[in-house]
Amino acid sequence: MSTTRPQLPDDRPGQGGSGAPGGVSAPGGRQTRRLTLVGESGVVPMARDFARQALRAWGWLPAEGADRKAATEDVLLVVSELVTNACLHAEGPEELVLVTDGKTLRIEVADLGAGEPEPRRPHQAGRPGGHGMFIVQRLSVDWGVARAEGVPGKRVWAEVAAPA
Repeated sequence: MSTTRPQLPDDRPGQGGSGAPGGVSAPGGRQTRRLTLVGESGVVPMARDFARQALRAWGWLPAEGADRKAATEDVLLVVSELVTNACLHAEGPEELVLVTDGKTLRIEVADLGAGEPEPRRPHQAGRPGGHGMFIVQRLSVDWGVARAEGVPGKRVWAEVAAPA
């Protein structure tokens, strides 16, 4: 499922007290981590490492059990795909935001691109390239695009269920 909607003022995660560097904790157990990617090189491995550190801080790692391991790998793959898509189709990512409430983990990648990400249809598994958004769609509970009125760019987001 894909959803495009405007970004509301309270829609941005992280409106709360300070937490660890790059992170914010909000009331109700919601935790946010942000990584600025503007002007950086090697952003895909940097984003994966950042996500891995957040997962460790939030107790997803070390992954004990098949469900936790699968959820962790899904998050890292979705992060890689969203950041890679911003590199290939939107002049590079601006920011990676990870938000968890204990039930889901939301991954957001901000970029200045005007285009809409969409899984290639029909999906052809044997064809090289064009699998990124198909993978995101398959691994996510939901995904979409958020745009703020009057602000260039977008936030492509995906939500992955937390392991049981």
